[in-house]
Amino acid sequence: MAQLIDGKKISNEILEEITAEVQKINASGGKKPHLAAVLVGDDGASLTYVNAKVRACEKVGFDSTLIHLPEATKEEELLQKVQELNDDPQIDGFIVQVPLPKHIDEQKVVDAIKPEKDVDGFHPSNLGKMMLDLPTMVPATPKGILLLLEKSNIDTVGKNCVVMGRSHTVGTPVSVLMSRNKNTGNSTVTVTHSRTKDLAGITSQADILIVAIGRPEFVTGDMVKTGAVVIDVGIHRVPAPEKKSGFRLKGDVKFDEVEPKASYITPVPGGVGPMTIASLLHNTLIASQEQ
Repeated sequence: MAQLIDGKKISNEILEEITAEVQKINASGGKKPHLAAVLVGDDGASLTYVNAKVRACEKVGFDSTLIHLPEATKEEELLQKVQELNDDPQIDGFIVQVPLPKHIDEQKVVDAIKPEKDVDGFHPSNLGKMMLDLPTMVPATPKGILLLLEKSNIDTVGKNCVVMGRSHTVGTPVSVLMSRNKNTGNSTVTVTHSRTKDLAGITSQADILIVAIGRPEFVTGDMVKTGAVVIDVGIHRVPAPEKKSGFRLKGDVKFDEVEPKASYITPVPGGVGPMTIASLLHNTLIASQEQ
């Protein structure tokens, strides 16, 4: 039986640390950190995420602003909104929630965000600094994964770490962070993806398996080594007519099959998800202190 890595509990500890920092700022008469989120359209999952971010801001004492734009918003209108947020001295950091509608070029929007306000850590300048191990905004989900490992006292040094997925939001940055010469790091990292041959052969060698493949319940029990640490980044709404909401949340890992073999595993929900939000708020705190 695997030990559950409780992302809710660990993220609450981080949020408490952030709250204490905000109280110090308030006591010294400083400006509260202010996070803004831009949402285009009405994607259900995106709406859930953004609302959770707004609630987390309230919890730690941040100011927050939600800018909800219609699906039909033109690319130039969104870029104009990004420019306004870049120029607004009240806003310390902001995110533009993805996915964006098809007619908007996501990379163009990311490139337009001021790197020091890019609390998602996706700007090319921030990703480049991360590659060079310079102080910067680290993407929120990879940062959250490293904090989960660190705060669960999981030894990563010299371990064989397999990352499934090569996105610039999770897979690629987390592979860089895990190979770094740091206490939580120093792993030997293999990145796998949809073109990898003998995928199960590679994943079943992993001491630490980080799954960000974007397919519900893709990783089955036979793909995992006994005693592995399994970090499931996926989150999918799967129809569940018996539930009031009409759906249930599943990860990229077939939990019931993998959990008995793993030494540690993150649940979905309640694993990586809350850590992404905590990391985003931590990035916002850093941005407010630097500005």
